[in-house]
Amino acid sequence: MSSADYSIAMMTAWLFFGLVVCLEVGYRIGRRALRASPEAHEGVGASDGAVFALLGLLLGFSFAGGTARLDTRRELVVREANAIGTAYLRLDLLPEDAQPQLRRAFREYLDSRLRVYEKLDLPTPESAEREMEHVTMLQRSIWSLAVIATSREGEVSQTTARLLLPAVNDMIDVTTSRTVALYTRMPGLLLGMLLSVALLSALLAGYAMAKRGHRSWLHGLVYVLTIAVTVYAVLDLDNPRAGFIRLQAAENALIQLRDSIPEVR
Repeated sequence: MSSADYSIAMMTAWLFFGLVVCLEVGYRIGRRALRASPEAHEGVGASDGAVFALLGLLLGFSFAGGTARLDTRRELVVREANAIGTAYLRLDLLPEDAQPQLRRAFREYLDSRLRVYEKLDLPTPESAEREMEHVTMLQRSIWSLAVIATSREGEVSQTTARLLLPAVNDMIDVTTSRTVALYTRMPGLLLGMLLSVALLSALLAGYAMAKRGHRSWLHGLVYVLTIAVTVYAVLDLDNPRAGFIRLQAAENALIQLRDSIPEVR
């Protein structure tokens, strides 16, 4: 289990426990209020409705935001694979003696990019950061080789330079977009609001259940599980390297691209 898996599981477990506690506390407060006054539950429907409506909005917007960020990450993976594939194909425009070194650099670059995301699953993020530094070094090397190869007088046309250099530039630029998207998650304030309103709603739900003569464990359990599982899904959407929602299908495009590039000696 990766550190992200553990963090999501622990947060959901603590939320589940907190919801159960708030439900029980609310029930006991409600029973005590009923014993003090039979009219204790009158006139509280408006405030209950406002809190539950706010919880629904927060869950809906959080889920929609997580889905949008996941779609953006998936799109950027495909875009990166397309950008690398396009730049690699345009190496055919270069003189034959300039191609082998660049082809080796492209394969090594793809291997390094894949290792970055493999190491993100490890408990220590330092290994992924070191691999990112290696990726940056390879980007500079590929750019320098491409500039040198397209600067030869009389051997390379200006059309080749105009086709190859922008493709290499796009290949480099998309890594920045993908890195930013990888670390873009739900704002901490919004997550705190979501958890706080969820706990408050459990308190109010328990208070409302106190109208019954005895606890309804079935309704309480269904309520707690529904909220906890939904919050888990929201957190899972924001962490595609952990949990059950992954980008493995999209990342296979990079793996297939790497496998399609033959090793050049």
